[in-house]
Amino acid sequence: MAKVIVVGGGWAGCAAAYSARKAGAEVILIEKTDMLLGTGLVGGIIRNNGRFSAAEEIIALGGQEIFDVIESVLKHKNIEFPGHRHASLYDVSRIEPLMRTCLEYAGVKVRLESRMVNVEYNQDRIKSVIVGKDEIIEADAFVDATGTAGPLGNCIKFNGSCVMCIMRCPTFGPRVSLSTKAGVEELTDLPGEALSGSCKLEKESLGKWLVERLERQGVVVIPIPQYLVDPGKLRTKACQQYAIRDYMENLVLLDTGPVKMMTSCFPLEKLRKIPGFECARYKDPYSGGRGNSVRYSVITPHDETLKVHGFSNLFCAGEKVGLLVGHTEAIGTGLLSGHNAARASCRLLPITLPRELAIGDIIAYILEQIKTEEGMKAKYTFSGSIYFERMKELNLYTTDITRIRNKVRRAGLLNIFNQKIII
Repeated sequence: MAKVIVVGGGWAGCAAAYSARKAGAEVILIEKTDMLLGTGLVGGIIRNNGRFSAAEEIIALGGQEIFDVIESVLKHKNIEFPGHRHASLYDVSRIEPLMRTCLEYAGVKVRLESRMVNVEYNQDRIKSVIVGKDEIIEADAFVDATGTAGPLGNCIKFNGSCVMCIMRCPTFGPRVSLSTKAGVEELTDLPGEALSGSCKLEKESLGKWLVERLERQGVVVIPIPQYLVDPGKLRTKACQQYAIRDYMENLVLLDTGPVKMMTSCFPLEKLRKIPGFECARYKDPYSGGRGNSVRYSVITPHDETLKVHGFSNLFCAGEKVGLLVGHTEAIGTGLLSGHNAARASCRLLPITLPRELAIGDIIAYILEQIKTEEGMKAKYTFSGSIYFERMKELNLYTTDITRIRNKVRRAGLLNIFNQKIII
């Protein structure tokens, strides 16, 4: 049986492992920590704005089971918060073991606490990865879903901001890029800010009235006293869909199990001056008073099939694809990279998603944008900012599920990521 190795167990890596396995390959998913989903462990938002259209595309393309897992732990459906419509919130505290069970039930071999340290390659083909001290694992094709977070030096560079409470890089070691180990010259030291758009607060540390309101409504917007407003805060947001005035003048709270506060940071002493937050405590990351989630610092050169430049059997997914923000985006690129890795494992040509689909268009659009200085400064997401505006202009944004499914059918791609191609 053809064999695919996926390195990195975030949303992109999980989706890649799923689609490669559904295509009929033997799949090993290698993750250096003791949990899957990576920075997705502090996600919790789906179907907001253009992510509704993208999610339905993914389902029509064959990713139904992944969204079934997410929607099995929904806490709130069809809510609105500043700049965002028809969002659903899921419980980040419960999602990881369910996703792991989904993959294992599909037949994916999940290897946790398995650190990829090097690769062996010959000309344009990866031969194997080296895990731990000396374990060599060979395969026919590979997916680099190692993300863009870390190492610790990056956190220090950005004022002590971190992802260590999520990725726990001091415990499990910093990120190691499969592509870099194969000699690929990745784009690094990218222009623009690199901080993600939210923090987590311990629900028990907030005022009882605030928690009750949040659990009942799913979202609470608390005005920030004028003397605590920081006009410069919006410039630090990598998630540009939240870089609007509402997020400068208010604390936007979402119920995703823990309390998701839609700001990259807020000084703890100032936060505790606001009613309801007198005993507030950060959950992820503990450094949320200074900064959060240093990412989006690497791009792996690739084409529209997500094949990495210079290799015939190496593909990339998630944030490695470019300045993509969000787990719907990661799932979409993950499914494509895993499917194409399975095709490469048996010497079939990879597929390209057409630009008539939002997922196909965002992949192609980012490839165009990273060739320009201005394009490199932006971040791209289905849910806001530059790309959501593009979705609306191109008529790619819709909440008509039948229309989305028919579009995928016309492209000849209905359930493509759920079809066995390796006999």
